[in-house]
Amino acid sequence: MTQETRDEQLFSLQDAEQDVRSVGRRRFFEIAGLTGVAAALASCGTIGQSAPVSSANNGGGSGGWGNGIHIRFFVGGDPGDAFASIVLKGAKQAQADLGANVDYIFSGWDVEKMTNQLREALAARPDGIAMMGHPGDSAIKPLAQQASTQGTLMEYQNVDVPQVRSSFGGGYIGADLGQQGQQLGQTAIKTLGLKSGNKAIVFGAWGQPGRQVREEGTAKALEAAGLAVQRIVSPPAAGSDPNLLTPILSGAFGRSPDTKLIVLAGGQTMASVPQYMKAIGKQPGEVNFIGFDLNPSVLEAIKGGYIQITADQQPFLQGYLPILSICLMKKWLFSPLNYNTAAAYVTKDNYQSFTSMVKDGIR
Repeated sequence: MTQETRDEQLFSLQDAEQDVRSVGRRRFFEIAGLTGVAAALASCGTIGQSAPVSSANNGGGSGGWGNGIHIRFFVGGDPGDAFASIVLKGAKQAQADLGANVDYIFSGWDVEKMTNQLREALAARPDGIAMMGHPGDSAIKPLAQQASTQGTLMEYQNVDVPQVRSSFGGGYIGADLGQQGQQLGQTAIKTLGLKSGNKAIVFGAWGQPGRQVREEGTAKALEAAGLAVQRIVSPPAAGSDPNLLTPILSGAFGRSPDTKLIVLAGGQTMASVPQYMKAIGKQPGEVNFIGFDLNPSVLEAIKGGYIQITADQQPFLQGYLPILSICLMKKWLFSPLNYNTAAAYVTKDNYQSFTSMVKDGIR
């Protein structure tokens, strides 16, 4: 390979982004031979239990230009949970397309568990690690330094760690959480007839600095419109078992029964809105529920009038693109990919457009 040819291959991320804009994202991925993500864009294992789920059992590691690249991928939740299952589907599609060897790590959305698992992953010295950012900058920073020292590539998904990335590199695939949260609150004000003086309850990841910015953005947008906002911690374990939120939510509503709006922090709890409505003795539409993420149960709840707005963050891409990024970095020295996955707001007026994609586990 001549130096001229290599220079052409090692074009900067800015050049790549310009190419994407000029030909369209779908066509760009088709040109690259990544048909799985092209299809996804057109329509838009187990550490912590025992041992990692190896790519040998998941159809990867043979063929493809990423063959031989070893990645540990953090899925975030537990196997089968509504959000994590879409992330996993995206990751497995990337694995199938690229041929990388991928071990999948499930954490039950437990930030301490994620941190310990990251430590274990680094000890295995893979080529790259795709890490959920939930533990935050302070917890991840020393481990990111270790990764940099030993030559393990890092990519982050779902929750950004800007201080870590500024110091030790790595890209981020996920929503701009603060912006997404703020826009959800502003959308609710515009569309739900909320007024100054109305009461709202916002459940969020208070106490997790990198993660809480999304619901804090929503809370501040509501307060800016004059609403009285009560902030309540949504236990991380509720991401796997939404029943844990039922007594907390019903207790908070019982103390403030004239609440007009309740904001939930993720797809698992959003899917349980009919259960929460029953617990507080309300019918669909009597209390507005908004929040984040899509899954079949959320779509049904929107159809039934239980949920008014949900913000989609395209978890399929949070699975696919980190693996693509690590493979590009490892094989051709590309810059890490950064991609804002915040997408549509889904309501009773447009939910039907998402039905087939949600059914297929793409959105």
